Amino acid sequence: MPGPDCQSPNPITPIVMPDSFTYITINGKWVKTAALKVGNETVVVTGRWIRMAEIHNEEWLAQEPVIRAGSFIPELKRLNAGADCFTFSQTACNPNPGYKHYMEWDNAAAISTKSFADWWEKDLPQVTRKNVRRSQKRGVVVREMKLDGDTISRIHRLYNQIQVKQGTQFAHFGKDLETVRRELSTFPERSEFLGAFHEDELIGFVKLIYMQNAAGIMHLVSRDEDYDKRPANALIAKAVQVCEAKGLTYLTYGKYTYGNKTRNPLTEFKRRMGFKKIEFPRYYIPLNLRGRIILRLRLHRGMLGLLPAGVINLLLRIRSACLKRSETEDAGSGSETDGASSERVPAPSPVQQVNDAGVAQR
Repeated sequence: MPGPDCQSPNPITPIVMPDSFTYITINGKWVKTAALKVGNETVVVTGRWIRMAEIHNEEWLAQEPVIRAGSFIPELKRLNAGADCFTFSQTACNPNPGYKHYMEWDNAAAISTKSFADWWEKDLPQVTRKNVRRSQKRGVVVREMKLDGDTISRIHRLYNQIQVKQGTQFAHFGKDLETVRRELSTFPERSEFLGAFHEDELIGFVKLIYMQNAAGIMHLVSRDEDYDKRPANALIAKAVQVCEAKGLTYLTYGKYTYGNKTRNPLTEFKRRMGFKKIEFPRYYIPLNLRGRIILRLRLHRGMLGLLPAGVINLLLRIRSACLKRSETEDAGSGSETDGASSERVPAPSPVQQVNDAGVAQR
């Protein structure tokens, strides 16, 4: 468990600037949402039926803020931003509960990066080590990429070669070049890109965000057609080496499990790559009567936290089958067209409407 290696968080002083807004992405789509400036942090309100307030980009903050409930929460209630509850968490670097509010355990998928050799020899199964070596033997080279016009164009082409990922529509498929540029440009002072190349063609990449004594994977993308070259395995191995060289404690990659959704390809991939589940506290504070009812009934957990694992797995299999059937039908109808153009028109970019309030990913 992490502890002394992590920096101390900074307190928040309530200085509120109401009537602001920002853009976040939900399932790859840009959404305008209410935002309140509190000290150095921005609080956003999301959700349609259950309105949840949370610190903007909490997962990617440079360091963990301290919430002083005696002043912070009354300000949120006074501003009446329409939220039912406020949620915030500690981090994997700070796993011991430090507040008296209602708490549930959140989790992260993490690799200890203090020693690449220990990760390689003790945490990786033999098949994963073989896959990393296989990637090298088949000509995959992983190197750092500067976020310039060439890199953005390569990633844009890569996105548009992937229509379905993990049984669902790929969130970045069909986006125009400007949207991709805006999305890739977040956290420029704390981000790094690693690309997997085969014969000078980009077949996968990872975007790392540096936070305190850890790095987080914001994007990890590779083409399914290059699966035999194992670019994702090579990218994570390189990321672990980079983190070790920088003296970082952890490499994180989202959650290890999402609610009761415990069996899915992404979790299995993380397990095979040596990621482990690290739990840390997440707090929920009701802001009104509706919020108290939501917390009492545990409705804030959403469908993934309420439905049994077996039901979730069944629904995921049905969704995956429907998408595959749709792809097959589209391919069949495309082959019967009489010289009709199959060129896809890029989707309009909501990012072009973003103002100085800021852009970030969720």
